[in-house]
Amino acid sequence: MTDGRCMKCRETRTMKDEKEVIMKNGMKAMSGLCTKCGTKMFKIIGKA
Repeated sequence: MTDGRCMKCRETRTMKDEKEVIMKNGMKAMSGLCTKCGTKMFKIIGKA
């Protein structure tokens, strides 16, 4: 599980249903849902 910042809860939470994506600029990121409120979360990991 990856930790990320939820913009709705304004706290650091764990993501559920996470998947790794590659952005247009070639950097890796994790996309998932907040475990508490279900809001979409996004965390940039770094270079691919």
